[in-house]
Amino acid sequence: MPNTFKLITRDVAPASAGTPETIYTVQTGSTIVMLGLTLSNVHTAQVTASVTLESTTTQTNQTQNTTAHLIKDVAIPAGSMLSPLEGKINMNVGDIIKVDCSLADKISVTMSYMEIT
Repeated sequence: MPNTFKLITRDVAPASAGTPETIYTVQTGSTIVMLGLTLSNVHTAQVTASVTLESTTTQTNQTQNTTAHLIKDVAIPAGSMLSPLEGKINMNVGDIIKVDCSLADKISVTMSYMEIT
């Protein structure tokens, strides 16, 4: 199984406040390890941001996964950056990372991950 390091960027997100924007969906045939996630406030005032992991996978003899908040409504001052990921997160096929902000197009996002295919 080859491992490939990858990066996803969004200059601004989400397109509409209150409607989380999909940053990444794990593709068929892949498993990923999310290594880093940063949110930068590109607005002139403080905003709040949320990041969710939507997962419907089920591990053997476990309850089915649901949506989990990595952060929820966290304040990010103007011109500041937040790195809400401590440690690494394994993601399976169909798992989705979404970002929301109190104002549209005010958060810049970078996400680094290792893809295992």
